[in-house]
Amino acid sequence: MAVSTRNTKSYLPGQKESFKISRTKIEDFHNCQRCFWLDRRMKIRRPSSPPFNINKAIDELFKKEFDSYRAEGKKHPLQTEFKIDAKPYAHKDLDTWRHNFTGVQALHEPTNLLIFGAVDDIWVNPAGELIVVDYKATAKTSEITDLGPVGGWQDTYRRQMEVYQWLLRQNGFEVSDTGYFVYANADASKEHFKNIIEFRTNVFPHKGDDSWIEPTLLKMKECLEGEMPGVGVSVMGGPCEHCAYARARTELTLGHINGKSGKK
Repeated sequence: MAVSTRNTKSYLPGQKESFKISRTKIEDFHNCQRCFWLDRRMKIRRPSSPPFNINKAIDELFKKEFDSYRAEGKKHPLQTEFKIDAKPYAHKDLDTWRHNFTGVQALHEPTNLLIFGAVDDIWVNPAGELIVVDYKATAKTSEITDLGPVGGWQDTYRRQMEVYQWLLRQNGFEVSDTGYFVYANADASKEHFKNIIEFRTNVFPHKGDDSWIEPTLLKMKECLEGEMPGVGVSVMGGPCEHCAYARARTELTLGHINGKSGKK
């Protein structure tokens, strides 16, 4: 039975107990080691963004839709339309794998980090290989048929899928390198709303490479055991916007306090 993955404690250097790390925290580490350290060691978290409730609703509808075909052991029409030789995968633990606070779990023994991440869906091909599937939704004027060039913010989506592939492999499953994004794009060109938004959904592949995960986990462990890293650099190469904000605010606040204390 899967254990809960809610972290209630900060990481303590040298601790013997396994420490839970979510897929999103791996992404945080990739973006800024300082922010990751402050979060996991000191419980000082980055400001959260507003919840994407429309996206969440679309995810839930996709899951219900694919589940209806899963129960019948049939291909979904999107799999037929995009010529994908696979069906929705049925497994007793699928609901657990989808749950945010359990997800697919694997203990990385060299670091004693318990890694977990919640998948959107899993398909299976005729060879018995599992296929990681991620639902996405947006509203853009251009047709979305791929994630765009490597090196942009979409790399977050690539890494997300690769972590899920790695987790399933750690659990002993045969996993296809090729995963799929089911991408729903809202059409804003209509003349009226009338309580209806129409979407065009495309399904396109991503060939994953999880070779970066093992060295990243080793670096994460080293970071957790060490002192606070310096001001971070974001995945895009510039200064971490959270670190930059915190530094600027601190300098402005101290300057204001010192200015006041210097007045006669």
